Amino acid sequence: MAEITAGMVKELRETTGLGMMECKKALTEVGGDLKKAEELLRIKSGAKASKVAGRIAAEGAVGIYFSADAKCGALVEVNCETDFVAKDGNFTGFVKQVAEAVSSANPAGLDTLASITGNDNQTVEVVRQGLVMKLGENISIRRYVRVAAAGRLAYYLHGTKIGVLIDYEGGDEQLGKDLAMHIAASKPVCVSSAQVPEELIAKERQIYSAQAKESGKPDNIVAKMVDGRIAKYLAEVALLGQPFVKNPDETVEKLLKSKGAKVHAFHMYVVGEGIEKKKEDFVADVMATAGNK
Repeated sequence: MAEITAGMVKELRETTGLGMMECKKALTEVGGDLKKAEELLRIKSGAKASKVAGRIAAEGAVGIYFSADAKCGALVEVNCETDFVAKDGNFTGFVKQVAEAVSSANPAGLDTLASITGNDNQTVEVVRQGLVMKLGENISIRRYVRVAAAGRLAYYLHGTKIGVLIDYEGGDEQLGKDLAMHIAASKPVCVSSAQVPEELIAKERQIYSAQAKESGKPDNIVAKMVDGRIAKYLAEVALLGQPFVKNPDETVEKLLKSKGAKVHAFHMYVVGEGIEKKKEDFVADVMATAGNK
């Protein structure tokens, strides 16, 4: 068996991104063959990825990438289990890689995205599995959107937890940034009130009707009260009807008119949105630990 040198371990670490002891162990198992050691670590990485795949990953980061001409871009959400890993440089680098892969390759779905090969000649999935082994957490690509702009793109990132990608025309670059920031702060569900999904309106109407009936007023008055509440709701959830965050005295619609601008569409991701997080009972954990001593 060939002698396992520090240089061999270093080379394998640089190739796989894994720990020194894991690399040394793999080299020992295959008799010092670097290629076989790398293959062994890939296999083990896949096995580890399978073991953690069922664990809840509600932390993570959003990433944005778009072309130099601001005509094509992508917004992605990649999840992990803890905020500690979400801030790790290896993880954030992977998020950027995924966003670039989506923008450049336009994958048809998550399975297609996983098979895209990056500049390092490794597929997205191989890189993901390597991160799972290195960081010890379930890491998953949850969702993505690729936008070919009708106008041009602007974006806003609130740390790594909220990301907005907006397609607009007219105005200037600062307007695009301001609109994206407004969306992150006010969280509209669509551009105009006409685009609000019918199921959302029906749900709100049901709630307002039940509330209005408790007032004991006649049905015709109740109907008017509900219509008024719905009109207010539509203004609150549609971008155009919202007061602009930098100047609440004017709506976004008035701002756009003053700039001769138009918003075609926007996309916003909030990390972990809709994922039920595991609730930790720290008191029970401490008591259980104390009881076992």
